[in-house]
Amino acid sequence: MDDQSNNKENKSKNENEIPAEEKKTADTLNELNVKISQLENEKNELKDSLLRKVAEFENYKRRSENEQLNLIKYAAESFIIKILTVVDDLERTLAHLEESENSKSIAEGINLVYEKFIRILKEQGVTPLEAIGKPFNVDFHEAILQRKDSSVEPHTVLDEIQKGYIYKDRVIRHAQVIVSEDSELQSTEQDSDNSAENIS
Repeated sequence: MDDQSNNKENKSKNENEIPAEEKKTADTLNELNVKISQLENEKNELKDSLLRKVAEFENYKRRSENEQLNLIKYAAESFIIKILTVVDDLERTLAHLEESENSKSIAEGINLVYEKFIRILKEQGVTPLEAIGKPFNVDFHEAILQRKDSSVEPHTVLDEIQKGYIYKDRVIRHAQVIVSEDSELQSTEQDSDNSAENIS
C-alpha cells in the first residue's frame, strides 16, 4: 500500500513539474525571439547607415573629381584675363594709328602682332564674343549706356566699349556695350517733351 501511495505522489509531483519547465522554456524562447528581433533591427539600421555612407562617399568622390577637372581645365584663366588688357591696348593703338597716314607701315606691323596674338589665344580656347547687332544678354553683355535708335529693336547692342571673351565654354569677361533704349521709354520721353512744349 505504501509503495502504491508513494508512486501516486511521485507521479503527481512530476506532472506538476512538467508545466513549470515548459513555461520556463517558452519564456526563454520569447526572450530569444525578442533579442533576435532587436538584433535584426540593429543589423538593418547598420546596413542602411553603411549604404548611406557609401553613397555620400561616392558623391564626395565625384564632386572632388569634377573640381579637379575644372581646376585643370581652367588653370590658365587668370593669366588669360591679364593678357586681354594687352589685346585692348593693341586694339586702341591700331584704331589711333589708322587716323594717321604716315603710320601706315607701323599700323600694318602692329596688326600682324595683334593677329598673331589673337590666333594664340584662339588656340588656347579663348574667343571674342560677338556683340554688335545682337540682342542684349546679361550672360554675355554688361550694359554701360543706353542710346535712342529707332532703326533697331529695343535692347539691341549698338556699340561695344570693351570686348567680351569666352574661355572654352565659360564667359571670362562680359562685353561692355551700349544698348538701344526700350521703345516704350522713348515714346514716354517724347510724350513728356510734347506736353512740355504745349504748356510753354
